[in-house]
Amino acid sequence: MSKLPAISGQDAVRVFEKCGYSLDHQSGSHLILRQNDPPHRRLSVPRHRELAKGTLRKLIREAGITVEKFVSLL
Repeated sequence: MSKLPAISGQDAVRVFEKCGYSLDHQSGSHLILRQNDPPHRRLSVPRHRELAKGTLRKLIREAGITVEKFVSLL
């Protein structure tokens, strides 16, 4: 299991945008990303200075990518 880096919510959004997600809207302190290609997934990324490791790992799993791919896209 790869070690996750300590990154902000905005940095995570940049990586997910490289994976085909685009910003749909913002709801409070959360950015809602939408994947336009099937399967149409949605991610809710908190705009925190540092994301908790469990939150980041859950977002990566919901995005359908591996931790290794996520780290390589940073």
